[in-house]
Amino acid sequence: MPGDTLTRLRVVLTAFFALDGFIFAGWVVRIPAIKDQTGASASTLGLALLGVSAGAVVTMILTGRLCRRYGNHQVTVVCAVLLSLSVALPPLTHSALALGTVLLVFGSAYGGINVAFNSAAVDLVAALRRPIMPGFHAAFSLGGMIGAGLGGLVAGHLSPTRHLFGLTLVGLLVTAVAGPTLLRITPPTAAEGEQAQPRAQVPAQAENQQHVPQPEQRKRRPAVRPDARTRRLVAVFGLIALCTAYGEGALADWGALHLQQDLDASPAVAAAGYSCFALAMTVGRLTGSTLLQRLGQTPTVVVGGAIAAAGMLLGSLAPEVWMALLGFAVAGLGLANLFPVAVERAGALAGPTGVATASTLGYGGMLLGPPAIGFMADWFSLPLALTSVALLAAIAAAIGFAIRRTARAS
Repeated sequence: MPGDTLTRLRVVLTAFFALDGFIFAGWVVRIPAIKDQTGASASTLGLALLGVSAGAVVTMILTGRLCRRYGNHQVTVVCAVLLSLSVALPPLTHSALALGTVLLVFGSAYGGINVAFNSAAVDLVAALRRPIMPGFHAAFSLGGMIGAGLGGLVAGHLSPTRHLFGLTLVGLLVTAVAGPTLLRITPPTAAEGEQAQPRAQVPAQAENQQHVPQPEQRKRRPAVRPDARTRRLVAVFGLIALCTAYGEGALADWGALHLQQDLDASPAVAAAGYSCFALAMTVGRLTGSTLLQRLGQTPTVVVGGAIAAAGMLLGSLAPEVWMALLGFAVAGLGLANLFPVAVERAGALAGPTGVATASTLGYGGMLLGPPAIGFMADWFSLPLALTSVALLAAIAAAIGFAIRRTARAS
């Protein structure tokens, strides 16, 4: 496959990652308004928010098979359309039960597109033979930052109904522009990537080679059932993704409410909390490829998890708004590259099945997060409930350290 085709593929995939983050963030910054509209308590809202994660997890189990049958690119475009349409539904509800029902649809589209474009990105990483996965997730975070920032600006001027309908129009427009290009491009293979890029451009560091599997390894990746050891290792990377997604979901669903309810922040400032988190994740992921080349996977996961734990303790327990915003930013910087590393490694080991498994476990963190934090907030307090994010970030760091030799051997 020519290098310019790989470049076009990288651009359109980046657009879909950014769109996903933009739409998701636009929804989460309106959660406080939707909570008031439905009259839900913290625990009831948590159960309703469970719809996003439940829909995502169920769909992720199936999407790996759909990608193998119909193709990563086709599934990405279909799910982008569904995601764009379904984000307009939550403001139309007036009860927690109705909200949870429409969030099942939204979550299904969200989960499907995440497996599909991550699988497509893993194929492109294999073809280019460079650790570019953090760049795609940086686009997701950048889209989230823009979506949250825009949501904060319009929160006092547009109703949730008009705001989220605007997101639908943006999503359909981006899909109409980028979708046809993605559908015309055949998914690349490692061999095509070798033709498009000389071997001399491939980094030579040993740690980097564990992050970017070599061509002979990739040629063994086709639809062969992974052995038991590979499945176990994929599951372990999925646990790292779970701990990370729990933190991302917690800040997305509860960060704005914490700032507004516990620290008396205005709606615009509360929305800025997720913007700070998303900005920090964007910066961390934009520098992620360089970081992985210089440090390797294990130090990136271990140090990142430790930084995220410290930042989230500050963000959840700080008595002032500015300190909480700083903590959210530090947590975002620490979590930035954990999920991309986990998903890419799982995909390198087991293809779309590995991506689907790691993503399903990862978004299982979001499945546990909303109700767990909601119930803990009712039993204790929301700030204390948010410290669970710090605990899981520390666990992710410990897992990364514990499997360092196994991951290197694989």
